[in-house]
Amino acid sequence: MSHLTRRDLLQTSGLALAGALTPAPPSMAQEPTSASPGTHSPIRLCFNENPFGPSAAVAQAIARELSQANRYADESTAAAFAEQIAAYEQIPVEQVVLGEILGLLGLYLGSQGGPGGEFLYSTPGFLALIDSAANVGSIGVGIPLNADYKNDLPALLARINAKTRALYLVNPHNPTGTVNDDAAFKDFLLQASRHAVAIVDEAYLEYAADFRRRTAANLTRAGANVVVFRTFDKIQGLAGLPIGYVLAPRPLAAALRKQGTGDAESLGRLNLAAARAALADTAQVASTRDAVARERQLWNVVLDELKLPHTPSTANFIFFNAGRPQPEVAAALRQRGINIGRAHPPFTNWVRITLGLPEENRQAQAGLRQLLAT
Repeated sequence: MSHLTRRDLLQTSGLALAGALTPAPPSMAQEPTSASPGTHSPIRLCFNENPFGPSAAVAQAIARELSQANRYADESTAAAFAEQIAAYEQIPVEQVVLGEILGLLGLYLGSQGGPGGEFLYSTPGFLALIDSAANVGSIGVGIPLNADYKNDLPALLARINAKTRALYLVNPHNPTGTVNDDAAFKDFLLQASRHAVAIVDEAYLEYAADFRRRTAANLTRAGANVVVFRTFDKIQGLAGLPIGYVLAPRPLAAALRKQGTGDAESLGRLNLAAARAALADTAQVASTRDAVARERQLWNVVLDELKLPHTPSTANFIFFNAGRPQPEVAAALRQRGINIGRAHPPFTNWVRITLGLPEENRQAQAGLRQLLAT
């Protein structure tokens, strides 16, 4: 099992639930719009980053805090941020836990009840939580995606048993970008969460126009045993200052905070300032959502012209069948100064490309056309 984490995990003599983070100011420059081998850095279309950058208010917030960078973040600032999230999510602040804590959540849940607990997830997928749980003796049980490249809800439900400790689903899914039918997904979560905690990673859901209707946070608010994870790394453009949060049932949220999760020192002064400014700028989120949707549609047109099957992605990346091994496609594009990252077995011929700036996307599309013409 590969070890993919959004941030480093810290483990000491027991179970440490707070990681130390040393933040640095992000570069205000955009990614280069052109690249050629040996002369420029490659165009990065591999990490699902937001190429349009964060809100202008983020730079201002960071500038105000720079003179205090030698000081740890105040707990009052973290508390104010939690209250801001609670208002945004319309949920009691007691159910908000701050931090990029998927890995830490896996460690905590995996340590409950001793080794041997099973964590169900869709495969291929993002494994930070699953890998962390495995580090304390839990077992990851991968359930293949269905024929539509979505989370296979009936198969996941059928696999739940007495050993099931948690279910972890990404919606929209990574790497396919697909989103499950909303009614079916909510019904599944209600059924599954009666047996074990259901964790929904919504890192990409805000790219969907109907985000508010689709979010599983509606179930968390209603008292279901459902945890929702969000990150500011994606649509808010804070990958260089990573921070996120979870919405959780009160007992779980209290247990995580008791272990030290979400304390201001681990979050970082600059990260907190950036995230508070980003959350307040809803116009930036809407603008990025629209820009990504336009670029995604242009990619779909190109893929249709090239007769390449692709998923109906609602995220900031596209996923398509190139008809040849992904490493071959990645190597060819890398020679043209474009980095699209790794393969996602067992979809050996399928390629995921992050949506970049318009000119970056045009270069990637031209490179793909050239490759397929050879």
